Amino acid sequence: MFSDNPGLLSDLAPFIAVIVTVGVIGWVVTTWMRIKHGYPLENSWGHSVQPKIDRESKDQIKLLNQENTQLRDELAGLKDRLGVIERIVTDSGYGLDQEIAKLEDKAK
Repeated sequence: MFSDNPGLLSDLAPFIAVIVTVGVIGWVVTTWMRIKHGYPLENSWGHSVQPKIDRESKDQIKLLNQENTQLRDELAGLKDRLGVIERIVTDSGYGLDQEIAKLEDKAK
């Protein structure tokens, strides 16, 4: 076929290059979109490719989750304490106590 018309292959070369380039770009974009949206990746046989998590990584994740829980509990306690302090400061009796203390200091 190509021996009859040797210029045919050279005429088709740009089209073949464009088709291959579009295919590769399409594959890259598809893979990027799957990664971006959290879809599992597949190998050439269609099997899902997931990152392997070893025992050390699982232990590290467990420790981080425990620390996160402790920090959340501590933050909740601090929020409660801050709420109590805000109520004390904004309470009208606190302002009155402050004024009495100032008058006692002046009287001394």
